[in-house]
Amino acid sequence: MAGLSQTQNLSQTQVLAPQLQQSLQILQVPMLELRNLIQQEIETNPTIEIESTEPTIEDKQREQDEFQEEFDRLAKLDEEWRDYMAQNSTYSSRSSEEEERRQFFFDSLVKEETLQQHLLEQAQSSELSANDQTIAELIIGNIDDRGFLQSSPEEIAANTGMDTADLERVLEMVQTFHPVGVAARDLRECLLIQLRRLGKEQSIEFRIVERHLEDLGKHRFPEIARRLSTTPEQVQRAANFIATLDPKPGQIFTSDPNSYVLPDVTVEKILGEWMISLNGDQIPHLRISNTYKDLMAKDGNGSEVKDYIRDKIRSGKFLIKSIHQRQQTISNIAHEIIARQKEFLDFGPSSLKPLTMVQIADAVGVHETTVSRAISGKYMATPHGVFEMKYFFTPGYQTAAGESMSNTSVKGAIAELVKSEDTRNPLSDKEIVEILSERGIPIARRTVAKYRTELNILPSNMRKQY
Repeated sequence: MAGLSQTQNLSQTQVLAPQLQQSLQILQVPMLELRNLIQQEIETNPTIEIESTEPTIEDKQREQDEFQEEFDRLAKLDEEWRDYMAQNSTYSSRSSEEEERRQFFFDSLVKEETLQQHLLEQAQSSELSANDQTIAELIIGNIDDRGFLQSSPEEIAANTGMDTADLERVLEMVQTFHPVGVAARDLRECLLIQLRRLGKEQSIEFRIVERHLEDLGKHRFPEIARRLSTTPEQVQRAANFIATLDPKPGQIFTSDPNSYVLPDVTVEKILGEWMISLNGDQIPHLRISNTYKDLMAKDGNGSEVKDYIRDKIRSGKFLIKSIHQRQQTISNIAHEIIARQKEFLDFGPSSLKPLTMVQIADAVGVHETTVSRAISGKYMATPHGVFEMKYFFTPGYQTAAGESMSNTSVKGAIAELVKSEDTRNPLSDKEIVEILSERGIPIARRTVAKYRTELNILPSNMRKQY
């Protein structure tokens, strides 16, 4: 029997201070999230307040100097002091007017209706018996965000003891609800519900979806035409109509957190030169409240009160400094990007040049990971549209003429070729390779297939129009 033994291992781990973690978070989050983060800090740190006017250069310098002096003495905050201050008679809480404004803001927030709520309202307004109402609610509870029924009536019956026939009957009722196509068990049933609602139950579209949906997905139009005794052109027209139906009817109730983009940087041409401006108007200008500075100066306050206020003031100064550093870092990176992508700004995406984060990091004087964090979720508004800043970082190719060309530009060239091709005789990947090679762009056939997939372009046999 082996004996027990003890071993001792030494290892090094890097633990980031809370303040540094906050600084990295501020650098990385998009502008809209930064606004929320600042609001949370304001609510938890009473020494921070929003300035009504832009601080002067002297104010910024003074704040920076004070921050540097106290940076080394930053202490980890203690939650119990917040409770202590709430009970202390010297604590200055929000006025009743401020509390009313804050409560009005939260009460004014509009809560978006979910798909389930929308369906339940229709069920409750329908002339259903109490038992059928219960079944309808159970069915709606099994509908996912796409609008599809996740559990079949047989599965629901097995789990609840309800009658399958009743479940089928109520399901047919739920399938008449809005949005059209909801509560289907699969894509075929979803599309058929929509076609029935349009009065096309006897149409070629209905027969294609009902019997040949797999062939339709693979664009086997001649095969479908042969089986339905019609022409590929007629199948093509039917397929075009089917494409107008909604394959995920429930998604209209799904909120998209990325639907609204607020650019961090705007690029404009001024007096013949490309200039950048940071959209800092969306970030509130913060300062340390004079009220708490005065409390620190009063002799009547105990050491515990002063320690609490001192910690909060230091934390507030660090937040302000981190926001300034974030903006400066983004500005430096944006300046380097436009200096290296002037042809993009002049002529558009087809002129995008290869660029790596290492190149920008070396130019700005920061680590590559800092660049990665700084551009994460950040957007730049240009004359050619709004682009995520990471869009400008892309590997590239060396053309036959010795020029550098980004893979984004190559993708654009492929997209243009497909856009202008003869739809009755679309270009194969091999033909695209040959055309690009004639233009001096060496590229492998598998790379064309990869880029085509990334561009959501179908293979040539599936792009053919009849």
